[in-house]
Amino acid sequence: MNIGEVANMADLPIKTIRYYEEIGLIKPKRSTNGYRIFRESDVHKLTFLGRARSLGFSIEDCRALLQLYENDTRASADVKKIAQEHLMCIEAKVKELQAMRSTLSHLIEACSGDGRPSCPILSDLATLS
Repeated sequence: MNIGEVANMADLPIKTIRYYEEIGLIKPKRSTNGYRIFRESDVHKLTFLGRARSLGFSIEDCRALLQLYENDTRASADVKKIAQEHLMCIEAKVKELQAMRSTLSHLIEACSGDGRPSCPILSDLATLS
């Protein structure tokens, strides 16, 4: 298979596939003239990586998960640990976003939005922490 076919099958942009190859996540074989030769296993790895990235896992997490996936002697506890750490990061980000939403909502409510120059949004942004 060529890279275009693989991109369609794995539902990933060609640039992403090239990037994954560049950083060593995948290693397609090369023909004698240098063209990439993708196998079904490469499509499977790319699909796996695409799903992991869609769940927000970092490249390094993806690397670790892929290694665990390919290791028949893995312990599911190792996989669970990576997923739990990622979930904790997501929960922290959600909490941060909720605080941002709350603050912005209050500032918007306090702003009259008329022709006057006073604006609590700008005043808040200018406040030193």
